[in-house]
Amino acid sequence: MDYKTILVTTNEKGFATVQLNRPQVLNALNREVMDELVRALESLDQDDSIKCMIITGNKKAFAAGADIKEMADATAVDMLVRDQLSKWDRIRKIKKPLIAAVSGFALGGGCELTMLCDIIIASETATFGQPEINIGVMPGAGGTQRLTRAVGKYRAMEMVLTGNFIKAEEAHQAGLVNKIVPVEMLLHEAEEMAALIASKPPVALKMAKESILKAFDTTIETGLEFERKNFYLLFSTEDQQEGMHAFVEKRKPKWKGK
Repeated sequence: MDYKTILVTTNEKGFATVQLNRPQVLNALNREVMDELVRALESLDQDDSIKCMIITGNKKAFAAGADIKEMADATAVDMLVRDQLSKWDRIRKIKKPLIAAVSGFALGGGCELTMLCDIIIASETATFGQPEINIGVMPGAGGTQRLTRAVGKYRAMEMVLTGNFIKAEEAHQAGLVNKIVPVEMLLHEAEEMAALIASKPPVALKMAKESILKAFDTTIETGLEFERKNFYLLFSTEDQQEGMHAFVEKRKPKWKGK
């Protein structure tokens, strides 16, 4: 596919990288970016050769927020009719693992996009924040919900109500970031992680991700039941047979994704 605002590359190791590419506006997330990003991720999700995806920006910004120019004169009815946030639900439904590789600003919608991913790797320059309060609104793409689950009520309250940013180290300490690496190592580290994940059995990856996400929208009892069913269901796959026999035979498994 041809894209204007993103760059998509695939790797022979079984992962793809989607780079936000509006450097002149710090990768601000307008409707075109979100439309292309969703189309790209959904296409890769259907590609059997791809097992994992990386979303990244550039050294200055992962994404510095939504494109305010698109919304400045909008009414409530305009926003309801556009329903642009529905695209975020489509990203949430991507079945394959998503890794966010973050340098520079990840603010507003940019921060919310990182939290839609399953693993967040940050460079030493990464800065996270939900500054929507400073322009008269509040987070609307999951910021109040995912941030609270990631860092807890009190830190989320501070970030959302003050609009203050946190640096990579503080984000890591708060549990928002998996690891911090030097800027020049960011993409390499994300690719290493993606290659490792891509080397695992594809069906089990999808079901494991699905089970973890279920923990956020259900009770522990329902979540455990969901996990158990997925666990049992994996015993109908060829990869389960291959994986367990390879372990017993002390050899490397060959996954079929079946």
